[in-house]
Amino acid sequence: YLRWIQAQVGTSLRMISTKEVLFFQSDDKYTLVQTASAELLIRKTLKELADELDPDEFWQVHRGLVVRVSAIDRVRKDELGKSTLQLRGRDEMLPVSAAFLHRFRGM
Repeated sequence: YLRWIQAQVGTSLRMISTKEVLFFQSDDKYTLVQTASAELLIRKTLKELADELDPDEFWQVHRGLVVRVSAIDRVRKDELGKSTLQLRGRDEMLPVSAAFLHRFRGM
């Protein structure tokens, strides 16, 4: 499985271990790589990445979002029935689509 992500930052190439990644989010032709300390864009589709990541470490939870399982703090359902998840130590709520909710049932 993929262990390193290469991200172009200006004239430098930044090497990020997949162990540092909190989530990957689709952004048109690019994919946003979010770590605890950085937000980087890479030229690889989310589909390509998802196929290369360890499925025990990373789960697709939305068509445009793959998260590190160990970073998930909680999953919530709002009054309209929409599910979101929150990562440990972060404030933002990330969407979880109905197609991927089965990952959180029975826990």
